[in-house]
Amino acid sequence: MEIAAVGGRILLGLLVGLLVGFTGLGGGMVLLPLLISVLGVPPIVAVGSDAVINFVTKIGAGTLHWRRGNVNWRLVLNLAYGSIPGAVIGVTLLARIRAAYGPGVNGFLRIAIVVLLIAIPFAHLAGFRSSMESASSQDPPHDGHRFGIVLIGFFAGTLVGLTSIGSGSVILMLLLVFYGFSPATMVGTDIVHAVLLAALTSVLQYRLGNVDFALVFAVLLGSVPGGILGAHLTNKVPSARLKQVLCALLTIVGARMLWMAIVHAN
Repeated sequence: MEIAAVGGRILLGLLVGLLVGFTGLGGGMVLLPLLISVLGVPPIVAVGSDAVINFVTKIGAGTLHWRRGNVNWRLVLNLAYGSIPGAVIGVTLLARIRAAYGPGVNGFLRIAIVVLLIAIPFAHLAGFRSSMESASSQDPPHDGHRFGIVLIGFFAGTLVGLTSIGSGSVILMLLLVFYGFSPATMVGTDIVHAVLLAALTSVLQYRLGNVDFALVFAVLLGSVPGGILGAHLTNKVPSARLKQVLCALLTIVGARMLWMAIVHAN
């Protein structure tokens, strides 16, 4: 592998690691489309490799958030109750689609990824802003919201198993819309939960032969220190500003992928 190519992968990992540690996003929403569009990685290999990169990157960031008191462990468990079975279902669906359509699975994944990256920011712009801005900074009662949180975990876990997108983007967006957790708590909790979810999906994707370890290693050289640095920045940014970063990132990535889809179609 050329030195320039390795350097590009490391820089890409550094950028994604910063975003993961700082906002909880970046693993699937940013890294996955860049692996496919910039590095030319086949979508199904990008999905499997992204799961492993997510797992390792978020260990360091998650540990730092835990030490800073940004992790709500009951929320982590409630999300995991839904996301773990959801991830198994998602990976199983992916395996069956590949068995049925062969290389056509890459086309399916391109479409699914573009739809997700457009739908998430569009949903926010269409009507979620007022709900997010009015959210309280206090944690809501857990018992009355447990089913809804488990359902969010299941939905996100299924998407992660199928496309590697959802452990940060979908969960953070839905928590912002429906619940009143503070942004720092949401980011820290989401990252720790994502470690559990990514660990499972990494094993499942590896068993399917979807992981390129040379790619994973190069990206991790940048993403691990980037994730730790990003986590250091989280508590230094006002809550309102952090919310703006979360939503702006979703919108920018969605617009980028829409443009890429149009160019690819032509």
